[in-house]
Amino acid sequence: MRILVLVKDVPDTYGDRRLDLETGLADREAGERVVDEIGERALEVALRHADEHPDTEVVAVTMGAGPAASGLRKALAMGAARAVHVVDEALLGADLVLTAEVLAAAARRTGFDLVIAGDQSTDGSGGVVPAMIAEFLDVAQATRLESVEIADGTVAGVRATDGGTARVTAELPAVISITERLPDPRFANFKGIMAAKKKPLETLSLADLDLDLDRADATTARSIMIAISERPPRSGGTKITDEGDAGEQLAAFLVEHRLVEDRLA
Repeated sequence: MRILVLVKDVPDTYGDRRLDLETGLADREAGERVVDEIGERALEVALRHADEHPDTEVVAVTMGAGPAASGLRKALAMGAARAVHVVDEALLGADLVLTAEVLAAAARRTGFDLVIAGDQSTDGSGGVVPAMIAEFLDVAQATRLESVEIADGTVAGVRATDGGTARVTAELPAVISITERLPDPRFANFKGIMAAKKKPLETLSLADLDLDLDRADATTARSIMIAISERPPRSGGTKITDEGDAGEQLAAFLVEHRLVEDRLA
């Protein structure tokens, strides 16, 4: 069995985040870049299955600029057998649809029985890419799973719903996404870090994936940015000084901002 795991290079959630005011894109050099934790959890699901089934090959896949390769090296150090990095200047600013199309093409070229992804990334929080990939690949999908069971020919899991939980099963090949309820990812040990240096990391361009370059170059036509401006500085709040009427001042403030209803009006 071959399991592809989608990992993503994202800005550290504890670091500084800002937009490039010229391009409107996230300035990924503003802070430290890390592997998205939900992607690491997805990798852990695949690695646990591989630990129990030695015939399983785990392949880490990402789409991103050159520095994203460091995230793939971490995935290799954690235990992935090999990695695939899709990088092309034409993909700068790619929206969710183009991202899914490219990742689907990479999955198709690499070959897979199962694709595992996080339910949504911490930078874009789109939450739709795994389902889109399944549509492009024309395979079954099971999204937002809180547990995963991989068997011969099937994958199953439990998904939370508004009314409780639902158990879903899909025949392989399939695409699934997992939530943060799945186990914490393992740490890469020294042996894994050294072994990662010798594991294959394949770099692919859009031409390698046989995608229409004219369409890929037109990424800005798929989603249009109307305007962009710097976030305004935070203004000071309202300060209430208690001179015996603090309660009345607070009530007036809440009514003025429609946080409570003035039943005396």
